[in-house]
Amino acid sequence: MQRTSFGQMPCPVARSLERVGEWWSILILRDAFYGLTRFDQFRSSLGIAPNMLTRRLKALVEAGLLERRLYQTRPPRHDYVLTAMGRDFRPVLWTLAAWGNRHLSPEGQSIVLIDPTTGAAIEPVVVDARTGRPLSEGVRVVAGPAADERMRGRLAPRTAMEEPPTRS
Repeated sequence: MQRTSFGQMPCPVARSLERVGEWWSILILRDAFYGLTRFDQFRSSLGIAPNMLTRRLKALVEAGLLERRLYQTRPPRHDYVLTAMGRDFRPVLWTLAAWGNRHLSPEGQSIVLIDPTTGAAIEPVVVDARTGRPLSEGVRVVAGPAADERMRGRLAPRTAMEEPPTRS
């Protein structure tokens, strides 16, 4: 079965999934946030096959989330370091962890996010950068200036009795 690419879709969610939607990629980014940088560290932490790890690291470098840096010349060895784009994924990861703790961890939390200053547990929330207001169900999504007709149709306001548009 051939994989569908989301890279050219006009939706930012689809484009994001193209870069980080494969589960190994998110786990590699998680481990990079924990401070891992080397192939063997990722392999040991994840229990991933070397060929799969090689492919995922290459894809994350090509997507601009990790940078490959030579740290040893003989034999050549590289670190994989988060780029600015990769570091910007941090709040997504922490929010995903909080969601998993809340809904998918009946045995209790396996990780806890801690405020480094106070040592208190924290709960991430998504807020509007301009107003600081927490985002909730009251947020509307509207078509932006670059939206194509399909996106505009998907996001057009509808009444409760109206059927959603069919996929084309």
